[in-house]
Amino acid sequence: MAEQKNEEKITEEQKQQSEPEELRIGVYVCHCGKNIAGSVNCEEVAKYAATLPHVVVAKDNMYSCSDPGQESMKKDIIENKLNRIVIASCTPRLHEPTFRRMCEEAGLNKYLYEMANIREHCSWVHLYEPEKATEKAKDLVEMAVAKVALLKPQTEAVVPVTRKALVIGGGVAGIQAALDLGDTGYKVYLVEKSPSIGGRMAQIDKTFPTMDCSICILAPKMSDAGRHPNIELLANSEVLEVSGYIGNFKVKVKKKPRYVTKKCTACGDCTKLCPVEVPNEFEEGLTYRKAVYIPFAQAVPAVYLIDEKSCLGLGDNTCAKCKEACGPDAIDFTAKEEIVELDVGTIIVATGVDVFDPAALTEYGYMKYPNVITSMEFERIINAGGPTGGHLTRPSDMNLPKSVAFIQCIGSRSLCDKKGHPYCSNVCCMNTIKDCLLIKEHWPEIKLYVFYIDMRAFGKGFEDLYKRAKQAGVVFIRGLPGEVTENKENHNLILVGEDLTSNKFYKMETEMLVLSVGIEPRADSSVIQRLLTLSKTSD
Repeated sequence: MAEQKNEEKITEEQKQQSEPEELRIGVYVCHCGKNIAGSVNCEEVAKYAATLPHVVVAKDNMYSCSDPGQESMKKDIIENKLNRIVIASCTPRLHEPTFRRMCEEAGLNKYLYEMANIREHCSWVHLYEPEKATEKAKDLVEMAVAKVALLKPQTEAVVPVTRKALVIGGGVAGIQAALDLGDTGYKVYLVEKSPSIGGRMAQIDKTFPTMDCSICILAPKMSDAGRHPNIELLANSEVLEVSGYIGNFKVKVKKKPRYVTKKCTACGDCTKLCPVEVPNEFEEGLTYRKAVYIPFAQAVPAVYLIDEKSCLGLGDNTCAKCKEACGPDAIDFTAKEEIVELDVGTIIVATGVDVFDPAALTEYGYMKYPNVITSMEFERIINAGGPTGGHLTRPSDMNLPKSVAFIQCIGSRSLCDKKGHPYCSNVCCMNTIKDCLLIKEHWPEIKLYVFYIDMRAFGKGFEDLYKRAKQAGVVFIRGLPGEVTENKENHNLILVGEDLTSNKFYKMETEMLVLSVGIEPRADSSVIQRLLTLSKTSD
């Protein structure tokens, strides 16, 4: 008897599953105030929806996402036994989670819901074409109704997540992300393309608006990341390949050889005998370094490395003077690159920025006149750890300049793509103000001029810093110079342009010119974008 009842029960369930479900679709057209109703006739769209197959309820409402709007739809779902829902409103990126949750609260599977975007796709793009906007909205609603009729109830899958994370980029953002994850117990792999973590912040003297010592903030974080039990540093490394899915990624990382082992005590004896000198990247080419070197004093890892492009010991002509000088025997010319395979559940991209190269802007004389420098070169000059020990000197004669001019928006807000980017870099204005205050703090007698398009002091404390610079005597002139030439007798710079505030032309001479360069994505950011299938905007 029990077996017979079970068979009858199974047969009844199979019968219910085999019987086609009666579709009862509800369609709701949102006015979104005037955002949609300003060009789309929402009442007409709702009436049209009522004529579509399986549509039981079709209404228009003022704000579907509001509490009253949701309560009204929940009431309809329950009273009219609706089993499919279409909401014609804004982008799914904004309110799809809201409406899915509303369906669940009404007892309907949240995946039996479809959204028609009639705001971005109709109203906003056909603002002055109400008839076309309305007809297009009807088409989108009809397609959404046809699609929702085919939807089946779904359940969320639970996928195990690997409790390991990969952070790409060892600047201050990547370091902080790694520390935060490491402190919560995650195993973190911090991959940095350069030989040391630290990024651009390691080159900068002070931060704005607080005027705090940059390396004083950064160095402890670098040290903590290097010694953290849950963080593994992969400096001088690049991500080659990423596969897998959310929570379970497989990553291949190319770890380049340093040619110096962990036996290195950072004594520096090797550099004393190295005969090769090349421009120092960290010092923006203002000084030279040896082929065997450490990037900067606070570098992490604090281990020397050999530049394989310039070292004589790695080519056909063997030098090996560094190996002879190395007491701990840490030099290894036989080192090879490694491919490290990682299993991680989370990937954080913090690849940082490059600065714009103004060499293409010939009107400003960069690389032509010795006393024209970039803002990053200026940062290294006034930095106590820089090539001049923090003493402000102009390159042509190493004397203290009596006047310094700054030109803003170099490589930013440009109408010509070949000479810059159309976007504002956000940091240049405040960085210049900070540099001006540093100069006035140590050398108040120096005359300072800032040529700008717009001064954008938009963050907390930024406007106060701007006012301080004015009070300190910094002269702000609205209007970029159209031409920069050199006085050949004293290597001063002559700037010619128009002051847009007074509508008068100016011609002035300054002893030093700083180009406030904008920021741009790292040169290899497109590689990371492709590996991780990330999107990007023009800015």
